[in-house]
Amino acid sequence: MRIAIGIATRGRPTILAGVLEDLRRQTRRADRIIVCHVTADDVAGCDAVTGVEFITAAAGLPRQRNAILDAAADCDAVLFLDDDFLCAPEYLAVTEAAFMAHPEMVVATGTVIADGANGPGYSLTDGAALLAADVAPEDASAAAPHFNGYGCNMAFRMTTVRAHGIRVDERLPLYAWYEDIDVTRRLGEHGSILRLAGARGVHLGSKSGRVKQLRLGYSQVVNPVYLARKGSFPWSHAIPSAARHCLANLVRSVKPEPWADRWGRFQGNMIGVWDLLRGRAAPERVLDL
Repeated sequence: MRIAIGIATRGRPTILAGVLEDLRRQTRRADRIIVCHVTADDVAGCDAVTGVEFITAAAGLPRQRNAILDAAADCDAVLFLDDDFLCAPEYLAVTEAAFMAHPEMVVATGTVIADGANGPGYSLTDGAALLAADVAPEDASAAAPHFNGYGCNMAFRMTTVRAHGIRVDERLPLYAWYEDIDVTRRLGEHGSILRLAGARGVHLGSKSGRVKQLRLGYSQVVNPVYLARKGSFPWSHAIPSAARHCLANLVRSVKPEPWADRWGRFQGNMIGVWDLLRGRAAPERVLDL
């Protein structure tokens, strides 16, 4: 197989450089590594890492990932990694073996052994230590059905992408809350989505380069409803998801975590609810906030 690693990045050149350097440890090297950035500052210093292709696109995770899909037209699979995701050395080898062993698999997502997105985040050094301490599963080839691919580490079978014209929804701007659910669930209509036990990694969850918390709160409410109306996200998941985030942001705003503006998120939640009630809700509205 020809496998490309695709990384969309914005505003994290130091972390990105560390991630690119770490990819040298893969026991099965990527055939291509494609980094899509917006400005030169996004990749400052990263050109010191050899074997990386740099392309540009307009700002927004979906636009950048679509640019990578277009650039990787000669590949059999594209593994999307966040610019703050560290892979265990066997990650790509396990992913390739899974695509070959499961011809029905259209999306593969790895096992995240630690996710800094749920806390203050990890440094590159922390992430490397977590991977070094990780104990690999007895059956590295184990794969199980999964609801969706997780955006920080998800691989697509490109024949399916091309055959059905699958694109990342560019109506979900900026950080694009739930874009990974949407695109992988649509791919999953044509095959299976599997979680790979042996493809392991750490999501650093860097807080730099993130969108304004008010905007995040708006997307937490409006995007699930938009996707449910679109048909890629069940209503039975969309409404609980929006409600859960509203409640969590309100409760935690009393004593917020140092890394999260819970009150800002809750304000965005309420703007989203109000827009839904008056029929003005749209993912793109986040750009006006």
